[in-house]
Amino acid sequence: MNKKILIVDDDPRNIFALKLTLKARGYTIESCTAAQEALDILKSDPQFSVVLMDMMMPGMDGYEAVKIIKKTAETAHIPVVAVTAQAMPEDRQKCIEAGADDYVSKPIDVDLLITAIEKLS
Repeated sequence: MNKKILIVDDDPRNIFALKLTLKARGYTIESCTAAQEALDILKSDPQFSVVLMDMMMPGMDGYEAVKIIKKTAETAHIPVVAVTAQAMPEDRQKCIEAGADDYVSKPIDVDLLITAIEKLS
């Protein structure tokens, strides 16, 4: 089955690099650069296998977006991997408490990311 992943990151360079890596491994990728846009995409199409959510974004951050995804009936089933440059142990805990299903720090270790995606989807 082809897995569909939504990448949410305010830095287009991060999206570009992740898209290339994940498409090369056979995933279908959609992306956006804002949390609110991600919520709109998920509402219109809740058939994503995983969301890769950058936690530090202007406007609505990833923490708030994850809470909304997990509280919304149509999207609560979609696993979210928090992707953040915040790499301290308490940052991981903060991501999990917000509702993220897993956590990968930047710079991204692709093998760790793929493991997280496969485990959740």
